[in-house]
Amino acid sequence: MPRRLGNNAMSEPSKRSLDAVRQDIDGIDSTLVQLLSKRVELAQEIGLIKGLDGKPFFTPERERAIYEKLASINPGPLQTRQLIGIFREIISAARAAEKPLRAAFWGPMGTFSHLATVQAFGSSTDLQARESISDVFLSVDHGEADYGVVPVENAIAGVVPETLDMFPQTNVKICAELYLPIEHHLVSTAPTLAEVKRVYAGPQPFGQCRKWLRANIPQAEIVDVMPTARAAEMALQDKEGAAIANRLGAETVGISILAEHIQDQPNNRTRFLVVGFNEPAKTGRDKTSLMFNLRNRPGELYHALGALFEQGVNLMMIESRPAQRASFEYMFFCDCVGHRGDENVGRAIEALKDLTLEATVLGSYPSADSV
Repeated sequence: MPRRLGNNAMSEPSKRSLDAVRQDIDGIDSTLVQLLSKRVELAQEIGLIKGLDGKPFFTPERERAIYEKLASINPGPLQTRQLIGIFREIISAARAAEKPLRAAFWGPMGTFSHLATVQAFGSSTDLQARESISDVFLSVDHGEADYGVVPVENAIAGVVPETLDMFPQTNVKICAELYLPIEHHLVSTAPTLAEVKRVYAGPQPFGQCRKWLRANIPQAEIVDVMPTARAAEMALQDKEGAAIANRLGAETVGISILAEHIQDQPNNRTRFLVVGFNEPAKTGRDKTSLMFNLRNRPGELYHALGALFEQGVNLMMIESRPAQRASFEYMFFCDCVGHRGDENVGRAIEALKDLTLEATVLGSYPSADSV
């Protein structure tokens, strides 16, 4: 039986031999393998039950409950984020044993969307790169993928219009959300910054690193390339070129990082949505996303938003996009606090339907932030 190490094990010199400590580790590893195997067997049993009941195999509300439980019982020295990272892969492997899932994202490999998809589903999922955001939506809508992961807004650049524009064109719903820190690096085969003559970057990465580029390589020409992974591929072929990429993109392409963390705003992050056909259960900390269009009359938006206010529903975001079926008409998208199953949110939605030409619930799902 492996000996339990105290909290001061790392602060005091070990009185045992290296082989004795390694023997304890081997014993723990053996126990972990047995427990993980048992966990997967239980997951397979759950998979059979879900198959009979027609329930989804990806349940973000259940996963968040697991992560919150882990955080509450974590004794250390593992940090909670490290523990959750480990269990994310355990859950991914167990879910694959229940039913292999296909998750589409805006590719190629190495993009922030790829990184977000790994964070949402783990690496045991069949991750499928798509050429565009619209292709991600259509893959899910046509049953070619079980889920899709798409960016919806950035803390600096704002909303991603391509994502909002696809909701009226498909039947998919929002199943979950996640926030990904945006950390940009300058990747290149050039040995020094002085030798960089060109920087390959998309509009958003360039805009998020503009000050750093001006201060450190003002001589470099900016070449517009999307997405991030393709920019890194072009830099790999150009001895005087560089690209703005994330760490996964650099590793995927096989190019070195010349300068780390070149983003101008250290707290920049992007919100991603998981789209599919789930309807997650209430967790007590949820968001509901709505889409509606209005009659072309004065005060219509005022009255529509009043339906939320009157029920005490907190509005978190609202955006408008041109309606594709008519000129100079607009669709409105909003996020609010709560679940459609909450009494006040349900009443607000019913009132909104009476005040608009059409109102659609895009999904109620666990909030990735405390609200």
